[in-house]
Amino acid sequence: MVTAYLGLGSNLGDRRMALKAAVAALDQHPSIEVDRASGIASLYETTPVGVPSPQPPYLNSVVRIGTTLSPEALLEAALSIEAALGRVRSDRFEPRTIDIDLLLYADLVMDTPSLTLPHPRLHERRFVFDPLAEIAVGVMHPVLKVSIAELARLREERPDDRVDRIAGPGWPNSS
Repeated sequence: MVTAYLGLGSNLGDRRMALKAAVAALDQHPSIEVDRASGIASLYETTPVGVPSPQPPYLNSVVRIGTTLSPEALLEAALSIEAALGRVRSDRFEPRTIDIDLLLYADLVMDTPSLTLPHPRLHERRFVFDPLAEIAVGVMHPVLKVSIAELARLREERPDDRVDRIAGPGWPNSS
């Protein structure tokens, strides 16, 4: 099993339910095991970042999984789950019912037309690494060679987007 981290986000419809459904769908996949004991970060409400027009706020979290899938197959599984949960991809910056991003796959570094690891903007986005830092404290960013916790600490010094923790790590099990 390889450890990977997935970012989850939603800013359309019942956002919390979409994130719960994504966690459940990931956990039901035969080659993916969600670390439900300590691998689901808190739930954060965040302002949309890098979008050209106003959008509703996102709910975001990060999950740690174990998987036997290759990075490409894991990405394909994530995209299939998004589609099954109603995600329609037409514009990169559109609001979305669910977004599942492959952030880290062990300490793998790769850059292909379909997948870049680690996620190329992971270190620029508080909505990603604030929850990631909760569950990946000692994990090193394989390119920057700095821990995720250190990236989060450095980022705290220059906040430019709103990230509010609204539910603790047990959120998928609560209403």
